[in-house]
Amino acid sequence: MNRIRPGSEERNVRAVLHDAASRLAAISDTPRLDAELLMAHALGVERETLLLDPTRFAVPETFAGLVARRLAREPVAYIIGHRDFWTVRLRVGPGVLIPRPDSETLIEACLDFAQQARGEGWPRTVLDLGTGPGTLLLASLSEWPDSTGLGVDSSETALDYARSNAAALGLAGRAEFRRGDWGEGLADCYDLILCNPPYIAESEELMPDVADHEPAEALFAGVDGLADYRRLIPDLARLLAPGGAAVLEIGATQLKLVGSLAEQAGFAVQCRKDLAGRDRAVLLTPAA
Repeated sequence: MNRIRPGSEERNVRAVLHDAASRLAAISDTPRLDAELLMAHALGVERETLLLDPTRFAVPETFAGLVARRLAREPVAYIIGHRDFWTVRLRVGPGVLIPRPDSETLIEACLDFAQQARGEGWPRTVLDLGTGPGTLLLASLSEWPDSTGLGVDSSETALDYARSNAAALGLAGRAEFRRGDWGEGLADCYDLILCNPPYIAESEELMPDVADHEPAEALFAGVDGLADYRRLIPDLARLLAPGGAAVLEIGATQLKLVGSLAEQAGFAVQCRKDLAGRDRAVLLTPAA
């Protein structure tokens, strides 16, 4: 950790952060946050510690290189090696989808459903299809200490991150990870199924931070962005235990189309909006 020494001529951390944020404004919607996260990483401290008293620290030599990487549009999460999601910290890197705050909407929907409709003891088992670095499974298991779960992904790189994250969070004994193609080959039934599938149309343009770095197979889903929903939804009834529910992330304009697919498959559909008021998750339960 770099600390200011009496009489040090080191540039003030506040001034360097201001300068970095000004430069990052050209490529980022959150330039100040990016600069603070990179500085905290360079110092080996948490961002909150940095913000509490920036004058304690000298500017580390490695900071300029981190800013240069961000200016080249490398995601902050890849640079610092982790992303906080819900109440857990997940290690991430190239080849794995970075967890988004919007996806926390799925965890909120699950908690509300469990409290209002199922009560204590539910869910006993959780299935996370397309688990990535273990995002939804590990966040949900952190909320339900008596639950166990399975995370499925087609990427061995993602599964390596997921297993490492489970171990770091003390959840390895309750979380299993398996390579697979959605629910294909699974024979068990689960109380809760979670999924954040690819849902971006192939023609849609993404920011370079995403398009040039994150895995395309975790983002794009055919001409209209619905290809994976068409595969997933008809198979959910087979995988759901009695009284079970599935919660899927959707794009902000996809409620009508995904809802129609779910209703055709025999599900009742409820929508959950994210903090920005956009449709973000559908909760599916077998129609009466």
